[in-house]
Amino acid sequence: MSDPALGLLMLGLIVVVIMMGFPTAFTLMGLGIFFGFYAYYDPAQHWMDNRVFDLMVQRSYGAMTNDVLISIPLFVLMGYVMERGALVDKMFYSIQLSFRRLPAALAVTTLIVCTFWGIASGLVGAVVVLMGVIALNPMLRAGYDVRLASGVITAGGTLGILIPPSVMIIVYAAVAGQSVVKLYAAAMFPGFFLAFLYLIYIVGWALLNPRIAPTLPADQTKVPVPAWMPRFQALYTRNMPAGLLRALFSPRRALALDTETGRLTYWQILKNFAATLVPLALVAGTLALVWWYVVIHGQAGTEASAAAGLEQLGSAPEQLGGPEPLGGPEPLGGPEPLGTPDSSGQAAPVQGGPATAFFVTFGIIAAMAAVILARYYRAMGPERLEVIKLLTSSVMPLAILTVLVLAVILFGITTATESAAVGAAGAFLLAFSARTLNWKRTKEAVFLTAKTTAMVCWLFIGSAVFSAVFAILGGQALIEQWVLSLNLTPLQFMILSQAIIFLLGWPLEWTEIIIIFVPIFLPLLKHFEIDPILWGVIVFVNLQAAFLSPPVAMSAFYLKGVAPSHVTINQIFAGMMPYMLIVIVCMVLMYLWPGLTLWLPQYLYGR
Repeated sequence: MSDPALGLLMLGLIVVVIMMGFPTAFTLMGLGIFFGFYAYYDPAQHWMDNRVFDLMVQRSYGAMTNDVLISIPLFVLMGYVMERGALVDKMFYSIQLSFRRLPAALAVTTLIVCTFWGIASGLVGAVVVLMGVIALNPMLRAGYDVRLASGVITAGGTLGILIPPSVMIIVYAAVAGQSVVKLYAAAMFPGFFLAFLYLIYIVGWALLNPRIAPTLPADQTKVPVPAWMPRFQALYTRNMPAGLLRALFSPRRALALDTETGRLTYWQILKNFAATLVPLALVAGTLALVWWYVVIHGQAGTEASAAAGLEQLGSAPEQLGGPEPLGGPEPLGGPEPLGTPDSSGQAAPVQGGPATAFFVTFGIIAAMAAVILARYYRAMGPERLEVIKLLTSSVMPLAILTVLVLAVILFGITTATESAAVGAAGAFLLAFSARTLNWKRTKEAVFLTAKTTAMVCWLFIGSAVFSAVFAILGGQALIEQWVLSLNLTPLQFMILSQAIIFLLGWPLEWTEIIIIFVPIFLPLLKHFEIDPILWGVIVFVNLQAAFLSPPVAMSAFYLKGVAPSHVTINQIFAGMMPYMLIVIVCMVLMYLWPGLTLWLPQYLYGR
């Protein structure tokens, strides 16, 4: 029975009930069954024969057999193991020393650690709380403005749901029937670009008003240098790489030096020289990887996984007599472009080699990197060497794991689910090697993973039932007719849809918005010829505001829970407001410059 007014009533009730504090998943399921019972009611049949129960079973089956969703518990487990393993303290200290001469050094360090840790864990609440414990008090003791200190933690902590690997992207992929790997590739640059805009704002504010971020005292910027290094310089040369290289071939004088643990050994000389090579190895390895992929690999990339999973939410079921097909809808926007999968499942290679512009650009970048490295090594003394060693021991293992997880997805080596398993296993190895993960913390990580996964699964079941009943009652068709009657241009529709999602971010969290409201707009994208991947990534950036917009600004409440008593919730809100404006600026730039979002998936997968 179609009744669009009841459909709109459903939509209004869900917002009211969620704001009253009822669990989202069971609210969706309850309203879906209640209104669905009315939609399918037939007086001639027994009430137990109502087809809404068949609908619930079939929609639950479709959600639970979705292979894409398997990656959610694995990525969540990876994040909780990282968070429970307490691997961030040393990272914060080493990055602080690296940026000690930059304005607002502590705030910059906090943003970088939030970004990096958010990528590794993907847990907004955990990152905000952890950085609130580690970074807020040091910034306040250093005289930093409360708005600056609280704003950088709350805004930086939300980046984990935007930059891959992100659970939010997986949820959108399942809802919209899009490829997870394409969305990961599309969200990569916008995520780091938004973090870069945050960095510009922090440094720019500190330059314009130095009182908000006073210069750190000497004891917080002094790099701890072993006593033997100055004596080593006197014996060889002040340049540590050159001196250590000479000591490898002529170690007699160096081996006579005393250290805190005894005489200097040849093994210590070798380890310190290897540490000096880390920057060179990183730059050379990155350039070599780019050269291999573009020139030697000889193709645009591989399609790591098809757009599979949950049926696009918001569509009415065609029949209730059997199981629904498990495959997702066809990608919107017309025929498949160059580089789509062939019969073997691999992306078709792009004919021809790299353009001349690539070789010119690569040569310029390589020359600039060589000049920067030459200047860097020429001025490398004991302090710079110790910073490299600290960064190598604290940041490098986590960086390698994160890059590995993303690379195997983007290059088509594994699916998102398989790479999530690699990430979870790697997180355990890192935590065990750091000796910070005991049995108690392991149980906590597994329990929290099970709890979060169960919540997501119930959300999918509830939303699948709700959206199907909403479409059956005609609510979806009514909204589509209303939007089409406005005769909007694609730009106007983009502004309207993103404005509605932005406003919904005030009372709701990203899960409710992705699960309930995003499916309403998805069928309209094809009419306005808007790429669902571009639209989806703009939604991801937009949903950063869901954590930063009062009254349900969850980042603010996470931080308030660990902040000193004199830091008020209004001060935290005031610190977050500029970052909401930066989010809007980023969205505008993404629309004006679509290549920021679509270049990487187009290059890798021909889209």
